[in-house]
Amino acid sequence: MKFSSQQLNSVAQILAAAHNAAEERTLLAQVIGVLYAWAGEQTPIHADHGGNFADAGVQGAMDCIDHSTTTTRFLRLLEQRDALHFHHVIAATRRGWIFQHFTATIEEMPLAAMNATSVATTQRPRFAVDSWYVDNGKPAIVLPLAEWFNYGGPGA
Repeated sequence: MKFSSQQLNSVAQILAAAHNAAEERTLLAQVIGVLYAWAGEQTPIHADHGGNFADAGVQGAMDCIDHSTTTTRFLRLLEQRDALHFHHVIAATRRGWIFQHFTATIEEMPLAAMNATSVATTQRPRFAVDSWYVDNGKPAIVLPLAEWFNYGGPGA
């Protein structure tokens, strides 16, 4: 997939409106949806529906591994373009062993006011950025990782 500089600048401007980490997560959910919509203009993923059953057998259907990989790549692209100001991208996360589910994951960056000791001893909040639950082009689900591990989110 290729995104134009104009497209990437427009989503960076959306994210630049965030004044704090919570606002950035809300805007990031929308931006991920926009990136998927643009990707759907170039690939069959425009036919992807949330979950695994609404689009079973349809060309362009994506499972959670596809979504976690693609969403992580979108997040890294935004991070490389300095569009994320309150979060950084970490490795995708898996829950379950037999019935597994994967998600892209972000972590809040420490506040500048925190001293080095508190940053080193306090785990920063982590969040699932899960686009698998929604139809292509819709905002991703962003929720605290602990809630995601407890099967929070849509349909919970």
